[in-house]
Amino acid sequence: MPNRTGGVTQFQLPTGWRGRLTLRRMNRSHSGLTDWGLTHITVEPKYTSLDVGCGGGRTVGKLAALATQGKVYGVDYSEDSVAMSKKINAAAIRAGRAEIAKASVSQLPFPDNTFDLITAVETHFWWSNLPTDMREVFRVTKRGGIFIVVAEVYKGATSTVSRWTEKQAPQTGIAMLTPDEHRDLFTNAGFVDIHLDIDAEKGWICVTGRKV
Repeated sequence: MPNRTGGVTQFQLPTGWRGRLTLRRMNRSHSGLTDWGLTHITVEPKYTSLDVGCGGGRTVGKLAALATQGKVYGVDYSEDSVAMSKKINAAAIRAGRAEIAKASVSQLPFPDNTFDLITAVETHFWWSNLPTDMREVFRVTKRGGIFIVVAEVYKGATSTVSRWTEKQAPQTGIAMLTPDEHRDLFTNAGFVDIHLDIDAEKGWICVTGRKV
């Protein structure tokens, strides 16, 4: 991916003015992808939700608009992402309906069985240790809760973006997974009722799983 800083892409760790520009672009370009992903689940009004790798904060805002009587948390390990997410969701934060914090998916600052819904949009392929980080997400998911991963690229997709991203993977370090590998990732973390949805033309993938 373009716009590298110190060996890390701006998509992975937005930093400085380039990072802020990238976050604004991601808020715009990922909005349709997020909407598509959310059509595959039901967000109940009283849900307590978490967006892992919240980036520019657009998904936090979408979840807050759906869970009108609940609360949405967002975490990101980029300070610039946290700052923009707080700015984008300032009204919801003031109303006590959203909270943004700097944290890594590898060590989420929440008790076990906290969230009805956890989302990860365009982020899981940057996680430092996918199997371990998936188990950390599983830990904070409530029994009966849902985890959803949404991405605009996956390994083996024929879309232009996916093919280019897969070609650049050795340089960027992005973890490209096939649909079957996504399913295995959820299964090995402990999730059940796993559903895989793909838009082959766009190269989009959505995976959901439930914690029993």
